[in-house]
This record gives sequence, C-alpha cells and structure tokens, in this order.
Amino acid sequence: MTPNALLANDVPLIDLRAPGEFARGAFPGSVNLPLLTDAERHEVGLAHKRGGAGAAIAKGHELVCGAVRAERTRAWAEFAGSRSGCWLYCWRGGLRSRTAQSWLREEGVTVPRVAGGYKALRRACLDALEEAVGDAKRWLVLAGRTGSGKTRVIGRLANAVDLEGLACHRGSAFGARPVGQPTPVAFENALAAAYLKHDASTLVLEDESRTIGRLALPAAWHERMGAAPLVLLEATTEERVGNIRSEYVEEPLAGGVPPDDLHARLAGSLDRIRKRLGGDRHARVGAALDEAFRTGSHEAWIRLLLDWYYDPMYDYQLAAKRRRVVFQGGMAAVTDYLSAPTL
Repeated sequence: MTPNALLANDVPLIDLRAPGEFARGAFPGSVNLPLLTDAERHEVGLAHKRGGAGAAIAKGHELVCGAVRAERTRAWAEFAGSRSGCWLYCWRGGLRSRTAQSWLREEGVTVPRVAGGYKALRRACLDALEEAVGDAKRWLVLAGRTGSGKTRVIGRLANAVDLEGLACHRGSAFGARPVGQPTPVAFENALAAAYLKHDASTLVLEDESRTIGRLALPAAWHERMGAAPLVLLEATTEERVGNIRSEYVEEPLAGGVPPDDLHARLAGSLDRIRKRLGGDRHARVGAALDEAFRTGSHEAWIRLLLDWYYDPMYDYQLAAKRRRVVFQGGMAAVTDYLSAPTL
C-alpha cells in the first residue's frame, strides 16, 4: 500500500520511533510503541559513533532483551490484534522496522512495514499539500461574523475540511482549547491526510487568517483561500451570543472545566487584546466577565466584545472581500448551498 493510500484510508500505524521523535510530529491513526526509548536510542547512537553500525546493533540488542523485548513485542502484537490491517514504520523503514517484524513473526504475528518509513509518509504529506493548491476542485470559503455558527456548518458537510478542528483551536483570541495544539509537523500531516481523503469536486474551508493559534497554514493554501469565492453565513446578534455562550462557557463547564479555571482562561484571553480594546473598554468587559461568573449570566460581556472588538474587525475585513461573495444566507440555506453536488 502506498503512503498516500495509508493516509487516505486511516490505516492504523505503529510508530516505532523513540518518544522524542514521535513528539515532534506523527500521523493521524498512529500510536507510539517505540523499539527504543529516548535514553536507549541515545546510547545506541553513542555506540555507533564509537564502533560503527555493528556496535550500535549489538548495543540495541543488549538494551532490549529478555523481559523488555517480550513486553515491547507483546504491545505491538496486542495493537495489531485490536486494529485490523495495521502497518508499522520507523524513521526510514529500515532496521527498527525489520527488527520489530522479525520479533512479531516469532510470535505468529505478521505486520507489514511502510517502505521508506516516516520519511516516505512525511514526503507524501508535503507533496499532497503542494499539489492541492493546483487541483481541479472548486474551493469555497465559508465566512461570517463571530458566533454565526460556521464551525457547526463545516461539521455537517461531507465536502469540507475542518481547519480549526485539525489545529485544535477556534482561530480567535479566545479560541485556545484545553487539550493544546499539535506540533506544526503533526498539523501539516493531519491537513494532508484530510485532503487525501477528500473525494468531492468542491472543497469547503472556513475563513481563517494565515495563523490558527500558534499554527500556520501553508502559504500557498492560504493564498488560494484568499482568492476563492466566499459564502457568508448570517445570524442575528441573539443567535450569535447564544452560540458563543454555548461554545465558550456552557460546553467547557459541562465537560468538567472548573468555573475558576474557565474564568481565568477567558480573562487571560481578554488581557491579550487589551491594546486593541483600549484600557477603558478592557476594564468594562473584564468587569462584565467577573459579574458573569458570579451570576451565571454571560450575555453582557459577550455583547460588549462583539460590539467593540469582533464586529468592527469583521466589517473592515469583509469590505475588502465583498466582491468575492457568491452566496449568503442563514444556516439552513448556506448548508444546502454548500452541500449541493452541482456547485
């Protein structure tokens, strides 16, 4: 199976690299079950410097033997048994992959390895991202005021790629999520995999700046998005306030975030836009936020932020994009439009 097919078909992957390698970036569907720990890999590297490849291999077998070898082989076999059709890979698809395959075969388990390993999968991702910007698909960008429900529409569409979901960030000053964001490499890999799975003639993306939190979209992707037709999602102020309250307050609290922690998180986000708001407005929004956590009524601070921060910024940005608008309407109409197979 080619790297593209592995990524496009959500094939479960055993990543044999050391935890430090895995942490710098992996692929959707991969799990880190390393042949060598970071410390063991360091020792093997030192052995290689002193005595070459033979010494490194001998050191590896010395470090991973007996009960340690048995435990790591058992973990690979258990994963393979629970994930039908899984594959394994290391950095280049070489010694670590072949060693794991050999030990698994001794236990009666056969798992194919990715030819070229991580490097081949990563190259496939970079190629996919580069080729995407010149594809024959029609790209459409979904825009709308903060709180209009754009992410909800994206989630309903089979022909969309959810950039904020992949980035684990809502794309605004208040958009950080408790789980944190992936590494830039992992984000690029996830974006490429999502694109490779996309089989519609129209690609729908939410309107984003180049950066989503601390992650950046590929420059060519953002450039093409900046030239794509726009679809505007409209919503009343009341609907937007309700959506923001639900997404930023009610859902985190229902998910177990302590009220004091959520209050501190929102206050920290507010502090980051103090300069844009100005001192007086920042203080007034902060006071309304404090009051909200005392009373449970969050509408006031949300409305102030919409009036003083988000809507003026949106109006300014939309003025430069207005000529690209091809459709606008409420959630049902926009969803139907973007779902149409004849776009």
